Amino acid sequence: MSEEKDIYILAIETSCDETAASVVKNGREVLSNVIFTQIALHTLYGGVVPEIASRKHIEKINQVIEAALREAGMELSEMDAVAVTYGPGLVGALLVGVSAAKAVSFAAGIPLVGVHHIEGHISANYIEHPDLEPPYVCLVVSGGHSHLTVVKGYGEYQVIGQTRDDAAGEAFDKVARAIGLGYPGGPKIDKLAREGNPDAICFPRARLADNAYDFSFSGLKSAVLNYLNGCRMKGEEFCQADVAASFQKAVIEVLVEHSMHAVREYGYDRFAIAGGVASNSSLREAMARACSENGIRFYHPSPIYCTDNAAMIGVAGYYEYCKGVRSGLDLNAVPNLKLGDRTHVCRLEAGNTQI
Repeated sequence: MSEEKDIYILAIETSCDETAASVVKNGREVLSNVIFTQIALHTLYGGVVPEIASRKHIEKINQVIEAALREAGMELSEMDAVAVTYGPGLVGALLVGVSAAKAVSFAAGIPLVGVHHIEGHISANYIEHPDLEPPYVCLVVSGGHSHLTVVKGYGEYQVIGQTRDDAAGEAFDKVARAIGLGYPGGPKIDKLAREGNPDAICFPRARLADNAYDFSFSGLKSAVLNYLNGCRMKGEEFCQADVAASFQKAVIEVLVEHSMHAVREYGYDRFAIAGGVASNSSLREAMARACSENGIRFYHPSPIYCTDNAAMIGVAGYYEYCKGVRSGLDLNAVPNLKLGDRTHVCRLEAGNTQI
């Protein structure tokens, strides 16, 4: 019996301010992962400027794709499909990646597979954990998203909780700006919090009566801002490290509490985290402790796979490709795409290799 053919996916990610391309083999092995980040550029403005991000993507996209193929030691003709993030994200940024992927698909005569950005973050866990397979519970925490999801199968998700207002990463950025740390806020608060007392200030923890799994961080953010404004109005000094540590503890406690509640209620013994905030060292430590206490296996990607990257899109794209999911050349960017929404892709019969 002949061995099964290896599947190579060229992946593209441009949902926000990283221009990224990757080559992924058989959904688990990353042969290249090239990322051009715009952090230094957007730091000048205190946050991501969509128009600038889109222009920089246009400038870098071809270079990044070529670098990914070169790093993998492969040619475009050896790719079985091209996967691309088509939502959610900044519409202008998404359009650059989608346009590039459609051009590659048409020119190389290979299938196009549209991938949901959050599905990519969840799939990042498969890269370094060969034993991880659905079903399990996954918490996705990033600058724009806070999702508590039951992963029922590859590409099959049930969102059981999400943010009602600010995402966790968004709250980190806003609080960091308020206490004078600047952008990007997440890594800076994570670092500074280690020098502070997490019990110095009692900030609120929001718990929503109508859905125990939903999150709300706007009240916490407002409480931090009110505390800072109160100190300034009274002419009192405040300790940046204590504010950072106390704020971070409030966020992490809620994330851990909701996550462990979900794992127990749904009866799974595996739990994963994903997204940019998943690289926060204190969150990882708190989740590891909670999982250990509850007899749950804990999974998390390396930091390089937590932030936006194309490798995770290649992994998700591989499983979609294997299920026969294809996108037409009319694929468009969908900035508010919901997880599990399949209205923008089509499923082909097994063996059909049409684009």
